[in-house]
This record gives sequence, C-alpha cells and structure tokens, in this order.
Amino acid sequence: MVLTSVGKMVGLQKKTSGIRNICILAHVDHGKTTLADCLISSNGIISSRLAGKLRYLDSREDEQIRGITMKSSAISLHFVKGDQEYLINLIDSPGHVDFSSEVSTAVRLCDGCIIVVDAVEGVCPQTQAVLRQAWLENIRPVLVINKIDRLIVELKLTPQEAYLHLKNILEQINAVTGALFTSKVLEERAEKETESETISDAAPRDQIYDWSTGLEDTDDSHLYFSPDHGNVVFASAVDGWGFGIEHFAKLYSQKIGIKPAVLLKTLWGDYYLNTKAKKIMKGDQSKGKKPLFVQLVLDNIWSLYEAVMKRDKEKIEKIVTSLGLKIGARESRHADPKVHLNAICSQWLPISDAVLSMVCNKLPSPLDITAERVEKLMCVGARTFDSLPSETQELKSAFMKCSSEETAPVIVFVSKMFAVDAKALPQNKPRPLTQEEIAHRRELAKRRHAEKLAANQGKELSEKPPSENSSEATGNAGDTKGKEQQLTGQAEITTSKETKQEADNKESFIAFARVFSGVVKRGQKIFVLGPKYDPAESLHKLSSQCSATNDPPLVPHMTCCTLVNLYLLMGRELEDLEEVPAGNVLGIGGLQDFVLKSATLSTSPACPPFTPLSFEATPIVRVAVEPKHPSDMPQLVRGMKLLNQADPCVQVLIQETGEHVLVTAGEVHLQRCLDDLKERFAKVQISVSAPIIPFRETITRPPKVDMVNEEIGKQQKVAVIHQTKEDQTKIPEGVQVDSDGLVTISTPNKQATLSVRAVPLPEEVTRLLEENSDLIRTMEQLNTSLNEDKKTHEINQKTLDRIKEFKQKLEQHLQGRKWRNAVDQIWSFGPRKCGPNILLYNFEGYKRSVWQCLGNTVKEVSNYRDFDNSIVSGFQLATLSGPMCEEPLMGVCFTVEKWEINKGGETLSTSSQHVGECDTVEHKQNEDTPLTSSCTDAICSVNEHQDSSQRVSKSPEKVSKHKGEISLADCYGPFSGQLIATMKEACRYALQAKPQRLMAAMYTCEIMATAEVLGRVYAVLSKREGRVLQEEMKEGTDVFIIKAVLPVAESFGFADEIRKRTSGLASPQLVFSHWEIISSDPFWVPTTEEEYLHFGEKADSENQARKYMNAVRKRKGLYVEEKIVEHAEKQRTLSRNK
Repeated sequence: MVLTSVGKMVGLQKKTSGIRNICILAHVDHGKTTLADCLISSNGIISSRLAGKLRYLDSREDEQIRGITMKSSAISLHFVKGDQEYLINLIDSPGHVDFSSEVSTAVRLCDGCIIVVDAVEGVCPQTQAVLRQAWLENIRPVLVINKIDRLIVELKLTPQEAYLHLKNILEQINAVTGALFTSKVLEERAEKETESETISDAAPRDQIYDWSTGLEDTDDSHLYFSPDHGNVVFASAVDGWGFGIEHFAKLYSQKIGIKPAVLLKTLWGDYYLNTKAKKIMKGDQSKGKKPLFVQLVLDNIWSLYEAVMKRDKEKIEKIVTSLGLKIGARESRHADPKVHLNAICSQWLPISDAVLSMVCNKLPSPLDITAERVEKLMCVGARTFDSLPSETQELKSAFMKCSSEETAPVIVFVSKMFAVDAKALPQNKPRPLTQEEIAHRRELAKRRHAEKLAANQGKELSEKPPSENSSEATGNAGDTKGKEQQLTGQAEITTSKETKQEADNKESFIAFARVFSGVVKRGQKIFVLGPKYDPAESLHKLSSQCSATNDPPLVPHMTCCTLVNLYLLMGRELEDLEEVPAGNVLGIGGLQDFVLKSATLSTSPACPPFTPLSFEATPIVRVAVEPKHPSDMPQLVRGMKLLNQADPCVQVLIQETGEHVLVTAGEVHLQRCLDDLKERFAKVQISVSAPIIPFRETITRPPKVDMVNEEIGKQQKVAVIHQTKEDQTKIPEGVQVDSDGLVTISTPNKQATLSVRAVPLPEEVTRLLEENSDLIRTMEQLNTSLNEDKKTHEINQKTLDRIKEFKQKLEQHLQGRKWRNAVDQIWSFGPRKCGPNILLYNFEGYKRSVWQCLGNTVKEVSNYRDFDNSIVSGFQLATLSGPMCEEPLMGVCFTVEKWEINKGGETLSTSSQHVGECDTVEHKQNEDTPLTSSCTDAICSVNEHQDSSQRVSKSPEKVSKHKGEISLADCYGPFSGQLIATMKEACRYALQAKPQRLMAAMYTCEIMATAEVLGRVYAVLSKREGRVLQEEMKEGTDVFIIKAVLPVAESFGFADEIRKRTSGLASPQLVFSHWEIISSDPFWVPTTEEEYLHFGEKADSENQARKYMNAVRKRKGLYVEEKIVEHAEKQRTLSRNK
C-alpha cells in the first residue's frame, strides 16, 4: 500500500530545506536499480519481497529483457527521520557506457549523488567516468559499497580479508577523487599565477620548487569517502540490508559503555578493543589483534550468513531473539535460504534507513547551492561571470536563495525530453465514477434503450420502404443525440473510438526539468531560451518590464510558450500538479514544439541559457534507414524527428546522398533507437543498412622500407613499371607535378595559376587542432565580425588568453626549417573552417591571418584580396572529401606557394574588356559553368558559417545568372567559381602526389575476464584486428582487466561474440578514443623481385586498407577497380567428359 499521498508530497515540496535531489550513479551491473527498488519499497510503492526482482524504475520492456537500465527515470520518496520530514527526488541512471548521456541529464538536475560500487569488482571504468561527471557538475557524492554478500557467498573471504578488501576499494575511489581535486587546484593556481604575473613581474626563480603549495593550503578532507565521516554505507541491496557505522556505534556504546563519538572515530581504522581494560587501543596489525570493525560488525554478519546458509535452526532462533525481530513462518520455512536471510537482515539493518539517513545528513538541500556552481551554470562558452550584463548577474542571488516567493524570477532547466504513451498521462487514465456520475449514466442508458425500442416498433409498424428508411434515420438521429449528450456529460471517460485510437497511437513528450528559482504554475507563460541566446544582445531590444505574458518583440533564439501541464514524476506513474516551488524536480507537458533536447525556461529575459550538458560518449555508429514501403517515408521522417527529440545523444541527419542517417553512441544504443523507431515513433517496417563506418584520409612521409622490409632504392627493380605508368596517367594535361610533389594548375580561362603542395602535419598538431575545434570556431566568428567592422561586445580576455596559448602550442609543435613562420601564415583551417587541416600562403604580396582577433589586423588592398575567399572555399571543399573515397581529410597541411593573376584576370573584375575577347572567355566559362555553379551551391551548404564578407560573385543566384549569355558585368562571377574548382583540383592532385593512407576510428576497449577465459578473449581480439595495450590483475581477485584498442569497423557484434566465447564471463566496454592511420597502402602493388616472391604476382593477400576503401567507394556509388570473375576456368560439359 502506498504510504504517502500526492497531497503530502505537494506539502513537502514547499519546504525547500527538506528536499534532496539525488541520482544513483555506478558502473553497469553494480546494483543501482536494485538499490532504488529497496528505497522505493520503504514508501510502500512496491512490496519489500519484490525489491531487487521487480526493477521498478526499468519501465521499458527491453530494459527488463536485457537487465540493464537504458534511461534515467525519477521518483519522489517521503522519508521521516526523528521529527524531520524529507522529500527525496531520486533519479536512477544507466551504467552502460552507450547511455552515459542519460547520466549527464540526470546529474545536472541534482545536488548530490549516490555512487554505488560492487564490493567484488571495485572501481571500474564507468565508476571513474561518473565520478568525473559528478565532479564537473559540482555535486556532492556519497558512497554505497554494494554486494557485500558476494564476499561471503562467492569469494568466501574471512571477515579479516573482507575488511582489507573493502579498505582497498575505498582507497581506489579516494585516489580517483584526489586526482580530480589535484587537477582542479593546480589549474586554479596556474590561473592565479598568470594574473599575478600580469600585475607584477615576479622573479621566476622563487617559484621553481613551489608546485605543491596550492595543494597544501587547500582543505580537501570533506571530499574523501570514509565511514567515520558518515558518507559510506556498506550494503547488500539484493538481501535488503545496509548500515553506516553510526548504527553500530550507537548500539555498542550502550553495551560496552564507550561514548558513541569515540566509537564513531575508531570503528573504522587500525583500532582494537582491549577487553580487560575496556579500552580502545591503536595498532591492531602489529599486535595481531582483530580490528574493531571486524570484531564488532563483520563477525556478526558473517555468523548470521553461516547459520542461515547451513540451516542451523537453533543458532538462527538465538540470533533472532537477541535482535528482537519477528520472522514469519513462511519465510523461515522457505526452501531458498536467501528469502529467510532477507527477512532477518531487512528488519535488523534496513538498507533504506541507512542510505536515506546518509543522504539527508550528508547531501545538500537546494538552498545550499554553491556560488561556484551557479556561476558555472550561467557562463556559456568562454565568457566569465563578470562579463555578463548587470541584470543577469543580479539573478545569482535568486539562484542562491532558491526562493518560492511570487516576486522571484522563475528559472527552470529542462535537461531532456522523454516520450510517454498518451494513455499513461493522468488526464487520459480511467478513474472511478462518483455516485452522481453513475446515476447520470443510468439515466442515459435508459433513455437510449427507450429510443431503440421506439425505433424498432416504428420499423415493425411501417410497411413502405421510404417510411422504413425515415424511421431508421430517426432512430439513428436519436442514437447520435444520446451519444452527443453522453460525450458532453462525461467527456473524460467515454470518448469515441476514433479519438481513442488516436490517443493510443500518439506519443506525448514530457520535459524532465528542475526549478532553480520561483514558482512554476500550470498555464503560466514563460520564455524558452535556446542555447545560442545572448541576454547582452537582446536586453536592449526588450523593455525592462517585458514579460512573457505581453507579446514581446522578436528576439533571436527566444520564444514564448505556455506550460500546459505539470507532473510529479513517480517512476512509471505521473501525477498532476497545479504548481511547483523552487528546488524540485518535475515533468512539464506541452513543450514538444518549443524544446528539442534541452533548454532554459525563465520569466526574465536577462536569464542566460545554462551551460550545455557535457556528454562522455561521442556518437560514432551510423546507419542509413529507409522504409520497406516507399509510401511510408513521411511517417519515417516524422518518427526520426520524434526519436531525435526523445534521446539526448542520438543525431539524425540527411546526407548529401539523400540517405536518412541515425548516429548513435554504440551497438546497444543503436538497437534501442531502431526498436523505438519501429514500435513507437514511426510505427512502420524499416530496413537498416550495414553500419556506415567513418574514415579519414591523410598522407604520410614516403616510407624508408618496402613491404618486405627491404630498404627502398637498394633492391633490384623488376621490369614491372606498370605502377609508375598508371601514376602518370592519373594526372591530366595542364597539370604539372614536380618531383617533390608541388602541383601547378591554371584556371580554365588561363587567367590565374596556382601552385600547391601537401605536407603531413605532425601528430601532436592534428590532436591539438581536434581538441581546440570550438576555439577555432570562436576565432572564425571573431574574425568575421572584425572584417565586417561590426561593433561586437568586447572580446573576453579569457578567450584571448586561450587563443594566445593555442598559438604558442602550435609554434612549439611546428618547429624546424620547413615550418618556419608557418603559424603566422595560416590562412584557414578546414573542413568547415574548424577542422584538423591547415591552409598556408607562402607567396609575395599577400597578407592575411587567422590571428586577426589578437589585434594584428592587416588592412591592405591587392588583386588577391578580391578572390582570396575563393581559394579558401576550394580548400574547404577539398578537405571535406578526399580523393581516395570522398571522406574528410585529417592532418594535412596545404601550402599555396604561387598564385599569379594575369592582366586579363585583373581586367575581368573591372569588366573593361573587348567584346571579342569576352567571347573567347565566354566559351571557356560555359564549359566550366555546371561545375562552378554546383561547386558554389555545395560551398553554400558546406560552410554554413561562411565568411559573409565574400564578394557578390559567391552567391549561387548570381552565378546561375550567367547560364545562357554572359553580360560584361557578369564576367567577374564565374572567375571566382573557376578559382574554387581549380583550388579543389590542385589540393586533390597535391594529395595524390604523396603516399596516401586511410585513418580508422578506434575504440578503447576495457574487458574484465577471469583467468580461465583469458585465451578466448585474446583470440576474439586478434581476429578483429584489436591490439592489447595492457593487462593487469585486480588485487585480491582472479579477475584480469585487459585494455585494448579496436577499430570501429571491426567492432560490430564484438560484445556478443566475446560473451558467447567466454560463456558470459567477460564483458567489454567500448568508448570512442581516437583516429589511427592504417599502415598499409591501399594502392600498393608488388614492384620488386622480393615482393613478387613474397606476395605472388597477383598480390591477392588481403590488403586491409584497400578492403575498407573499396567498401566505402561501393557504398557511395564510386568506381571500384576489381575483377568480377577471378580464377575462371572453362566449363566442361558432361558429354565431353564421357
């Protein structure tokens, strides 16, 4: 029976000091949902017997089948401790790495979290990840060490060994926390140092050995988990027991006569009890004594387990009576000893009391939100809190007060949207009828029955067909009249069949949100602030008294909406609410048209959008989706839109090829998304392509040795020069390629000549560019606004410092003769102006820099200035799709070493040419027109944030004008287009002049396996091109942790195969890590005698890179050079054979 009514919950919501917003975080299968079940059963929502078996918060069918949580779900619990009442908003989150985005959405709404750790497995990769997420969001953790029963039943440890094992786990967790804390302190100290350096130049020698001072000064004792701090609970959720040491401290203080405060400090640690002196002494290990924790706590639990497992009835009865418990006959007679055990333990040490009292004591209420966290939430991107407008800074006090007054501004954060079946909404649920409604219904039924009788009598009386029809019509009319009355009288319960079906088919979206300030009311009008909304820009457009109730003027990234419904989230159930005060977690209905995934809602336009959620997993697994029946396409498109809204991590794209693509975080995530699409959102049959594996293209330095490790140039060449001939045929006329890879090419009208060289970038530089892509994008936006002479808001000093630091790092890595002045000559990054490739200019008479925002702007007028954007656009196109298989480039530097514009090119721009001359130009340009216009269109689509200071000629409308005849004024247009195409071709030929390689996406793979299945794990890894990095044994167990890297292309079905081969004893965790060059050359053919001897004439031993390249080319419909029939023999008919 549910112990707490909704009315009670509503009352508790108003007492902010008694609210605790918490989430449960852990590695997969460490017992989060089982622990949640135990806490829910304490409120009577589910039976305590079913706790752990029911997994109440796993409400999806596939969650129950797979046995893992896939989405975070919330429930509100009531807890009474002494005379204090608490409302606990509990959010259960997934532990599987594919769903780590759900963890981010849960963590943002909470003030504290429970970290659950398996007592056998200890700290796992995902435990570290969730600790890091909690740390980044500034929320306080407490620890539950779960599954202690496994130490007794499975590992059969003695109490002393178990104590040492638990101590070891605590040290591991504290080491992770300590590392996070250290990095933060050192960062802060470095920032302070840079500030002090700018103020006064201190002597550098004073600070040489001074690196640890910041750590020594700061107090970190509150961060660590220790049972004597009261932030650790030892538990076994499946057996229903758990305790903090304060429980035993109170218990034994009466028995032994030692103060509880003393016991609290000594129950955990190297202390033992001197029974003669009745004193607690230090140094149990050296004297060979039992620690207090073992003697007073663990020994008792171990003896209870032993008695129950061995069915020692006398001992059990003795224990039960001494503890003063009442055990039912049903439990004590049950065949399974675990049931008996659960009955005893859950009464003696109820887990819900231990965990919830720890939560109430140790975790903060919404009132205790720290100033640091508020500032972090309010500062988007690189902006500092001080740079925000004064109205915005004033909102900080509203956050800190968390007040529920009428005057307080309403601030709500929506962390995700989740889909709910429309039937589950409170307003659509059938409810019991009142006496008046039953009487009303009876009346309606009587009336309808009388009308039917009258109609039937009329039918019998009438003999003529027309009158028959008319009586039927009247009968029908009466019937419909009755129905109408029924509908109006009782619309909620009796709806017509059609509307019922519509409701059945419809998915309703509910926003998963938290109120940070003010009171949210049903029907209230509120602003929805998008992630790009900037209060600084829009406040001057809006009046100070502006509110969502009046019609505000149009402001970018801000809309106005009405909160249709407010819900109390109760796991699988939803309850209607009228209003929700600050500090509570709630569901909001009616936002699906205004919020895509997450948003900030506020009644004040000065409120900034909250910092976007940080996701641990990157979406990498792509599949193309299409309906089995083409007529179902509209439903699929609609379904994909809904799926995109319902899942915080999934991405839905339409590629240039017209394919609808789903991008997901991993295989399990992909499977869930496809199931949702088929069964909930699109409700159509769909066919799914094989996973689309992303690759990158790059170039390397020419190798020193060939495929048989012979030094190149020393060995004897065979008379097979077909490869070099092929290479020559690749390059068309009019393109010159030097021996060192410099490509010279002219535009079709011969008015400009470009020389381009491609060089591989050092690995560190590529990594640096990838990590700083957001910073490069910010630089691009700043440069654009500088070029347009816009008065933008003052560039933030912190951003400038970051840009300077980024430039210094680039200069450090790009050293040596060939990279001299390279950093200052960077013209652009690509693709999409923020990718891991660089374009340099290295010719006289031109200066332009991406470092304009640092103040070194160069205003100069030259012929190059008119067309330089065309060169950049050509480079963007070339880096977006490489020559091997049209995949983006990575780690390539293109240098423009010569760019000549002839006199004709100059006059083209002024359109002062001869008509005769123009005719010849016209002829050339008409040949090139289709390419130019398509290029320009492509650029417009590729470079969404293209530099808008480009010339008129770049716009597709202008280019399309010259399709027929070219007017004199229009001669200028196609020339920029030709430059784009020429630059693209030059980049591609420059790439082909160097050794090309494919880069594959790699997963890091962590596998936990026992010694007996280790060989099988290695077999699966080697079969799938995996590479083991390290293997270590977990202390105190027979479990090995294997760390390996595995290509994404080979990872599909990997987890299932490992489980099958190891009979479920090993399970991998795959997380996207980096891009790695595949060492083999996709175009390699044998050219030397040694290679012929080793590989044979056909060299048909499988070349991994070629296999990948051809697979991508086939998928994209590009030409693939392969024989359809190989090793064919002449067929011999039967008659010949006789």
